[in-house]
Amino acid sequence: MSSTPLMPLHRSSPRLATHTAPTGALHALDRRVFPGPSGARHPACIPPSMSTSLAGKVAVITGSSRSIGAAIAKHMASQGAKVVVNYVNGADAASSVVSAIKTSGGTAVAAQADVSTIAGGQRLVDESVKAFGGIDILVLNPGIMDSKVLADVEAFFDAHFATNVKGPLLAKAAASVLPAPGGRIIFFSTSLTGASTVSPTALVYTATKGAVEQLSRILAKGTTVNTVSPGPVDTPFFRQGKPEALIAAIAKSAPSGRLGEVDDIAPVVSFLASPAAQWVNGQNVSVNGGFV
Repeated sequence: MSSTPLMPLHRSSPRLATHTAPTGALHALDRRVFPGPSGARHPACIPPSMSTSLAGKVAVITGSSRSIGAAIAKHMASQGAKVVVNYVNGADAASSVVSAIKTSGGTAVAAQADVSTIAGGQRLVDESVKAFGGIDILVLNPGIMDSKVLADVEAFFDAHFATNVKGPLLAKAAASVLPAPGGRIIFFSTSLTGASTVSPTALVYTATKGAVEQLSRILAKGTTVNTVSPGPVDTPFFRQGKPEALIAAIAKSAPSGRLGEVDDIAPVVSFLASPAAQWVNGQNVSVNGGFV
């Protein structure tokens, strides 16, 4: 059997020669691609289409005077967005969120509107356009959940669907002013819609959120529309009507061993509103720490 001498790969293989860059070039690449001591990446490595900045954008967040909505408003403002803080009754709470944003160097206004009605949704759109000249991002955050046994559902069925489903239809009113392409609509659902077991007392709430998920899929044409489905998040909304023992058991059942926090949710919503998420459309994004 004849033997063929091995080729000197470091010189004669054109495929591998591309990996033998001079040390100086590798160091330059290192500085451009990997974070330095400050943790910052070289600006040249992040094209505008992949930026998570919201500079120059106008974001309208419904129900943003407290809890998850307030956290989203503050986070989007920190990323450069001009924010409309919507509320129904909590004027003082909304003013507090606006003040916090302004203190941090951001731009925000408060706008009262009941988005459980189509007229209220249109009013919010009109006020937002009046304040900032347009809308780029619409986050449909508010929801209500009243746990009742099946025999009592009729009493609060309409209220749940008015707030949780009709409210998100204000996206239709906003569609005429959202830029296409580039506009963002973000709905809110719940991880309960994908859970293997759901309490009968959550029947109506879960049904409304299933409707919201379908809305987002249908509307994801021409405008980027996604849904965020949080798991158990430690808010007054979540704690309402639950004994401490149940809350502790829910937290223990999560892989992380804790409930979510509002600041676990806000950055994901900001990402979906950013140019970096331009190829994420019609999706339901679970933000639940692995909770099933």
